[in-house]
Amino acid sequence: MKAVQYREIGAAPEVVVVPDPEPGPGQVLLRVAAAGVCHSDIAVMSWPAESFPYALPQTLGHEVTGTVAAVGEGVTGLEVGEPVAVYGPQGCGRCAKCAEGKENYCLRAAELGIFPPGLGAPGGMAEFLLVNDARFLLPLDGLDPVTSVPLTDAGLTPYHAVKRALPKLRPGSTAVVIGAGGLGHVAIQLLRALTPSRVIALDVSEEKLALARAVGAHETVLSDQRAADRVRELTGGLGAEGVFDFVGAQPTVTTAGAVAAVEADVAIVGIAGGALPVGINTTAFDVAVTAPYWGSRGELGEVLALARSGAVEVRVETYGIDEAPLAYERLHAGKVNGRAVILPNG
Repeated sequence: MKAVQYREIGAAPEVVVVPDPEPGPGQVLLRVAAAGVCHSDIAVMSWPAESFPYALPQTLGHEVTGTVAAVGEGVTGLEVGEPVAVYGPQGCGRCAKCAEGKENYCLRAAELGIFPPGLGAPGGMAEFLLVNDARFLLPLDGLDPVTSVPLTDAGLTPYHAVKRALPKLRPGSTAVVIGAGGLGHVAIQLLRALTPSRVIALDVSEEKLALARAVGAHETVLSDQRAADRVRELTGGLGAEGVFDFVGAQPTVTTAGAVAAVEADVAIVGIAGGALPVGINTTAFDVAVTAPYWGSRGELGEVLALARSGAVEVRVETYGIDEAPLAYERLHAGKVNGRAVILPNG
């Protein structure tokens, strides 16, 4: 089968031919319908050799939908041909966090060498994907596998962050979304669907600010050195009760802290390495800063339900598997408006 792999430190991903996987006991083989292209992949491919945590070659793709192609011995409750979405942050299934469905916070994954597909384990940017347990598969139940595949990360991750802040996002409140790309444009829709908050979106790209307005942002602000002052002006000097940074670079994290209101929740979701100090005279009083990661299995079910209701929709542009390196080039250059999706089987 064809697969998109990162094969050499510092090199571009390649389309290669690898053996077809076969399901063993308890495993499920998927025929991949779609796989998302994510900035996390670019971050991984930017790590130097001395700190690279995974074995190479690495088949990419941690956002995956597909249909059940075959099941291993002992697997029940799935039918061949059933369309499913893959829950990515897979855990041990037995620790305290996994027992809550929060496999994204598995306490033993590192110890046991458990990795998400595409981020340590073979990913879904291939014609077939082997899934180790049926519990990681959720029914699509009528959703389009192509437009819904980003929901498994670009939908789930902002949902997890927004859901945590819901008690702060009451009538009269403001939410700021920094970065209106793949995750940010979904976060705007979630905020509009789940809260009465006024939503202000920040980005360096006028094209992405136009996307932010199209999906429901009340105000858009160019993310430059004046951005924090502009948000303060728009909020009468009070700032925002919920701040969601989907970039995570030091300038955007600094802006996030500067626009946070008293008792605000600040979620640093982006992985660009920025950090926000917390303390008296550093942030507003009682600001809570979190660094959330992905979301729970139950929350993925909630995101899929929101999509079925029409409350959230991901803007996608599609590529064949041989065009995957081009999709990564466009994402790295900031030219993807929404989310890039690879169709391994056409």
